[in-house]
Amino acid sequence: MLNKENLSETIGHRIMIRRKQLGYTQEQAAEKSNLSHQFFSTVETGKKNLRAESIIKVSNALNVSTDYLLLGTTNKKDFDNISNIISELNGKELHCLEEIIKNYIIALGYK
Repeated sequence: MLNKENLSETIGHRIMIRRKQLGYTQEQAAEKSNLSHQFFSTVETGKKNLRAESIIKVSNALNVSTDYLLLGTTNKKDFDNISNIISELNGKELHCLEEIIKNYIIALGYK
């Protein structure tokens, strides 16, 4: 079980990873979250905790579920994000992506 300090660090790490996936700087992510850069930085390092209101702001700004930020689990929002991205692909591109995903899952050892 995670203690409060480890939980803060784990949540901060998830925020940092997602921010980097989106190509945002801390300043950009903080602005999109309507939080100060200094506060956002201390959250990413696990030195400060987020209140529920701020978790929702960060979740919306980073287009990720609160479930993922808090628990590391995914929900419908996370899958909808992927679905929205791939809905733009044509048939050939979609099937190519399908192969990439299959190979990725195999490389991870799930099959």
